[in-house]
Amino acid sequence: MSTRDVILAAVRKNRSQPVVPLPELPKISHSGEPALSYFRRQLEEMGGRSFEVADAVAARAKVAELFPAARVVCSAVDEVPGNRSVKNIDDPHKLNDVDVGVVRSRLGVAEAGAVWLTEEDLVVNALGVLSQHLVVLLDPSSIVATMHGAYAQIDLTGSTYGVFMAGPSATGDIEGVIIHGAQGARSMTILILADPADPR
Repeated sequence: MSTRDVILAAVRKNRSQPVVPLPELPKISHSGEPALSYFRRQLEEMGGRSFEVADAVAARAKVAELFPAARVVCSAVDEVPGNRSVKNIDDPHKLNDVDVGVVRSRLGVAEAGAVWLTEEDLVVNALGVLSQHLVVLLDPSSIVATMHGAYAQIDLTGSTYGVFMAGPSATGDIEGVIIHGAQGARSMTILILADPADPR
């Protein structure tokens, strides 16, 4: 038996056990409010905004309406192709001029107003933080009530990168002044749009 094994065995043997059993996690219902409306309200509290759009044509029109001065719209989705595809980017530094980044999230969390994004969704991870404005397509049927519910659905071993994003980048100083866009996107817009690839 190695010294390492002896030490680990001693730690396991002397590890303290909880005096009382851990409680069951409560089922949060948000007072019966539908997950979508609760998600949208929480997102707004985090400085984000959301719009329901009927289809891909409406999504493209909404992006054009919200960001009329955007020169570079870099997209990872077919619904809103933009004028630059992130699939053609081989160096994250080439995203430094992106005005609007467009991605799709496969999971939203109502209680946090957050979306889950992986390297599969972003294609190039830097798209989520180098874009001046981030637009995320989200299927309303993909919204779960709590973070516990979210972690029950995601596969943490399935991707080398994953992040929950809730609203735009923000920081605050000691006086409580909030600055958006300090470390990432200056705005976050969620377009509520069913995923045509999702059979639900």
